[in-house]
Amino acid sequence: MRVHIGGDHAAFDLKQHLVQHLEAQGFDVVDHGPDHYDADDDYPVSVLRAAMGVRSDEGSLGVVLGGSGNGEQIAANKVEGIRCALAWSVETAQLGRAHNDAQVVSVGARMHALEEATHIVEAFLATSFSHDERHLRRLRQVAAYEGTGELPPVVGTEG
Repeated sequence: MRVHIGGDHAAFDLKQHLVQHLEAQGFDVVDHGPDHYDADDDYPVSVLRAAMGVRSDEGSLGVVLGGSGNGEQIAANKVEGIRCALAWSVETAQLGRAHNDAQVVSVGARMHALEEATHIVEAFLATSFSHDERHLRRLRQVAAYEGTGELPPVVGTEG
């Protein structure tokens, strides 16, 4: 499986570790940067490229990294067709894939020890979307809203 990865200075060491670790696990890793530590870099530069890589590379997944992961998640979710989950545990990483069909995971390097962050990313990559009807229905509602701007109907109300 191909994994697109990108981050910023706050997660540079974690990104470098994950690139090596994932390649050793047999993943085809595309590193969207940064390629060196720069305390003034801007996360959208590499995060948007990683998310775009996932969008244009069917069957691939993505990992975006920052200090907290919040800005990176927001940026990745701006790429049309991408769902990026902010994961702070193995369970939230798994749920992001299984329930939300997220193709990208965002992890905060300042929030986790290296080993814990690695386990979160591994869990995300190892989990498949469940295809349960309730999750498909919810994803269709969000996609419809993105396309039309109209809210889904409230279930159980009249008129």
